[in-house]
Amino acid sequence: MQVFLDDEKTREILTEILIDLIKTRKELFMEIFQDALEEVSLAAAIAEGRKHEFVPEENIFALLDGDVG
Repeated sequence: MQVFLDDEKTREILTEILIDLIKTRKELFMEIFQDALEEVSLAAAIAEGRKHEFVPEENIFALLDGDVG
């Protein structure tokens, strides 16, 4: 016996499954979304940093060491 699902029925089934998973595994989904947001933020920060001139390594270490006057 073959079962054929149209796009609408498939979407409904997948939506139900996803909602059930989110309800039962809330902590897991929160962690997944948090990781995804962190990755997006990191990518945005990298892209923003590439718009500016590079700073010599010595300047960075001097700033970290508090040697900037």
